[in-house]
Amino acid sequence: MTTFQNNFVRRAAIACMLAASTLLTGCASSYLDNSTREVPVATMKKVSQPKPVHLVFEFQSKGAPNSRATEFLKDSVADQLKGSGLFSTVSQQPVPGAAMLNISLNNVPLTSEKDAMASGFVTGLTFGLAGSTVSDGYVCTASYLPAGQSAPVVLTARHAIHTAMGNSGTPANARKTANMEDAVRTMTREVVSNVLNDLSTNAAFN
Repeated sequence: MTTFQNNFVRRAAIACMLAASTLLTGCASSYLDNSTREVPVATMKKVSQPKPVHLVFEFQSKGAPNSRATEFLKDSVADQLKGSGLFSTVSQQPVPGAAMLNISLNNVPLTSEKDAMASGFVTGLTFGLAGSTVSDGYVCTASYLPAGQSAPVVLTARHAIHTAMGNSGTPANARKTANMEDAVRTMTREVVSNVLNDLSTNAAFN
């Protein structure tokens, strides 16, 4: 597991260490909340004359910049914008005359650290027979400022990842992912697609 993944599953890792037993296999499983789904590019409103855009992407943890996570995801987000057809070019560097698109993805735990640690103790002491689930919310905010304009278009979308430890079963209204990295990448693609779709239908954008 990479350092990046460890940052996302630090609370699940606590439970794994507390278990300290080979009986607890597959310590943590990741699930994506079904409330947010990817919006296909074909569904987005077509742009007759796409314009260039300067993309600034930042991942945040409880509102604080997370440079490692930003570096991990920024190229994927840029590629997603390029594939959307909403822009003529997408640059992560300033471009004269281009619109500005700031996208932030803020990780806000939906379960407190204290509750997560308590759940980990229960899971560990019962060798995984008692399960527990912790959830992380993600708030995606997109601020689009057309070239020459002073008022940006601000849009938001939300998602969540659930981490199940021990014998907790599948969380309600969720689907399992291969691992935490897959969960984070998929979550990012899905939540970004929702703000792009909302942007495509915004009168100020078109």
